[in-house]
Amino acid sequence: MNDRNPSETPGGEAAGSGRRPGPDYESGPLTRAEYIAALAHFYRGEMSRAQSWRQRLDTTTNWAIISTLGVLTFSFNNPDYSQETLIAGMYANLVFLLLEARRFRFFDVWRARVRMIEENFIGPILRRDPASSQERWGEHVADDLLHPKFKITMLQALKARLMRNYVYVFAFLLLAWIGRSFVLREPAKGGLDGMFGIGAIPGWLPVVLVAALNAGLLALILFTPRARPPEESYWLDPRHEGQDVPSLDV
Repeated sequence: MNDRNPSETPGGEAAGSGRRPGPDYESGPLTRAEYIAALAHFYRGEMSRAQSWRQRLDTTTNWAIISTLGVLTFSFNNPDYSQETLIAGMYANLVFLLLEARRFRFFDVWRARVRMIEENFIGPILRRDPASSQERWGEHVADDLLHPKFKITMLQALKARLMRNYVYVFAFLLLAWIGRSFVLREPAKGGLDGMFGIGAIPGWLPVVLVAALNAGLLALILFTPRARPPEESYWLDPRHEGQDVPSLDV
């Protein structure tokens, strides 16, 4: 049966549409070989994107580690400036953590698509079982291509990267700051000023800065929900569609 609209030209274009005549690929059936080839190329592209953003995560972590080593070296070689250097190092690592969490959210976008293809296409092929583990998974990925969305919140990304790497960096700096305060305290001043004072700055101010930072990190760990893998949470729960990815950042 010929389903062609009479108003269409033999090339597949509607008469009077103003479009240049040519083959209408979208209306033709897609063969199994064409589908597999397209999906294989798509998988390679998404894997490349995920690897690129994964390398950016490693770069930010390296910055944090190198800067921490520099802070520790400078602070112990210059006792007169050790406390302010350690506190500055703590907040510098907070900036690195924020930057890495942002990068992790983008990495998670590509990782989610890669995992969906692996679980629902490549996995069944390797098992010689054509049944996908999730129904309509292709529609989820297609919708995400048309309207990219972050799968996790910024707080979840912060917690993920903090627990992965930065918790050790912050703990090390905190122990160095406490140890420095006991070793280089000034008994003549006494109290907080003798242990944590910086010149004319009262001792309570550095304590508040360090305590606020570490209390915020602890609250982030305790009260932020863990970021589950996208294939377990985002794709299966339409009530949490995620935040739109800014077009300039894709």
